[in-house]
Amino acid sequence: MKYLLKYLKPYTKESILAPAFKLVEALLDLIVPLVISDIIKVGVKNNDRNYILMRFLFLIGLAALGLAFSITAQYFAAKASVGFATVLREKLFDHIQKFSFEKLDKIKTETLITRITGDVNQVQTGVNMVLRLLLRSPFIVFGALIVAFTVNKKAALVFAVSIPVLAAVIFAIMAITIPLYRKVQEKLDGVLLTTRESLTGVRVIRAFCKEEEQVREFDEKNDALTKMNLLVGRISAFMNPATYVLINIAICVLFWQSGRFVYDGVLEQGDVLALYNLMAQMIVELIKLAALIITMNKSLACADRVAAVLREDPGMVYPEKTMSSWDSNEKKSVPAVSFKDVCFTYAGAKEEALTGLNFTIEKGETVGIIGGTGSGKSTLVNLIPRFYDVSKGSVEVFGKDVKEYAAGELVHHIGMVPQKAVLFAGSIRDNMKWGREDASDEEIEKAIKLAQAKEVVDGKEGRLDYIVEQGGKNFSGGQKQRLTIARALVGNPEILILDDSSSALDYATDLNLRKALKTLDDDITVFIVSQRTSSIKNADRIIVLDDGDIVGIGTHEELLDSCEIYREIHNSQTKEPSAKREGSTLSGKEVLV
Repeated sequence: MKYLLKYLKPYTKESILAPAFKLVEALLDLIVPLVISDIIKVGVKNNDRNYILMRFLFLIGLAALGLAFSITAQYFAAKASVGFATVLREKLFDHIQKFSFEKLDKIKTETLITRITGDVNQVQTGVNMVLRLLLRSPFIVFGALIVAFTVNKKAALVFAVSIPVLAAVIFAIMAITIPLYRKVQEKLDGVLLTTRESLTGVRVIRAFCKEEEQVREFDEKNDALTKMNLLVGRISAFMNPATYVLINIAICVLFWQSGRFVYDGVLEQGDVLALYNLMAQMIVELIKLAALIITMNKSLACADRVAAVLREDPGMVYPEKTMSSWDSNEKKSVPAVSFKDVCFTYAGAKEEALTGLNFTIEKGETVGIIGGTGSGKSTLVNLIPRFYDVSKGSVEVFGKDVKEYAAGELVHHIGMVPQKAVLFAGSIRDNMKWGREDASDEEIEKAIKLAQAKEVVDGKEGRLDYIVEQGGKNFSGGQKQRLTIARALVGNPEILILDDSSSALDYATDLNLRKALKTLDDDITVFIVSQRTSSIKNADRIIVLDDGDIVGIGTHEELLDSCEIYREIHNSQTKEPSAKREGSTLSGKEVLV
């Protein structure tokens, strides 16, 4: 929790005023038993009605002031806790945005969602309760002890003994429950993971009739969460009866002692009532303190989880500004992309995903990347915008190591269309402006036309103003792919990466898209990752990968003659195998399945 307190600094004033007003309210509460004692000792004993009335009005005034101070304290506590949670949530979200892909692979999505929502809300509740009660309750307890000593020192010994015993019980329960609350949150992560998988994959689940298995898995994790909650609940619930029993024992001892003192004439009846009221205040405050500690236990566990994310190294270090800047003429003379002895291994993996890659791509080239499943195609292109850092070697873009670019600058040169087409809630125009915020409607329309998405937009009411549902659920797979390609084109990238982004397109649309890409500026370098040889056959160069190694680089015709793996992939996609033939090359249009 200490790590998170720095985010409370903007609300330092509120964090001081809230407990301060609560302490004043508590001081007024401690005066009440003494006033009641005076009413009995003076007013009732002497039958002085005026004295009783004046003391009664004084009590009303104390109550009114106490209410005003309490409301003021609540206002400042709420302002501080809500503001703190807002800042914390923003910092947490900003920090997560800086995570490398490797770090996001390590920390699961459902965990991050829980920590940025439920955990932060619990921390907010804890801060609110602490500002209002953490000082007030102990102040009342120890204040009652001090006031009791002013009434009668011997009777006050009951307070002096009961307070440390109660504190020992409370802190013992706290020490047991804090680690258990952390386990509760971990169990909750598991429930959220199962829920997320079930909801996002509901069609697959039904297609394979796996509803019962999913329900069983959910029930198992939900039952584990319930059992853990019950265990923590039972231990925490023991706090209230334990404090009640101890306090009631203390009250019995107090009456026994006070009765003897009254009989001996050492103590008056009004003093006994004052001592009882002070003990009653202690009961109320200790119950509040018990509830506060339960909330604090949850909040501390959640705070540790939030702090753990904030302490997590984003995984990549960027220079403050791009190193070794070059002029425009120098930029024109350097290659677009260079891989130099590049090796890459995913975190936790035993084998390299890419091994010793060496190639150079000039500006304006169209490069196809193909290979079997798991051969490293997506991994290769993800290294260009520096979504991952290489394990060995270096990746250069426009003659600079990608590690020399300042945060966010490299991606301004690159248009990335990932494997999974993702659209965001909002209008089509809003989604297109992710490519470039200041893009005009004319530029957006041009990109949409190039991406073969014009018919998609024309078919929607309102066209660019048509509302996209979360995740683009109101579009088909092929429509989403075309729109994501258009979004990348809106940014006028110098390097365009299409990571198997036409897999959901029919062959005619795919062909038209490839023809449209040929009309782009001659300086734009295009990387096309595909499973189809038809999608990359007209590329200037094709890179063939197999188990992380480059097994062939060349044109379509050259690879048919020299690369067995490429030839096998091509033959598997054509009706008539194009086997290696001496002195012959393919001609005419490829016949596709």
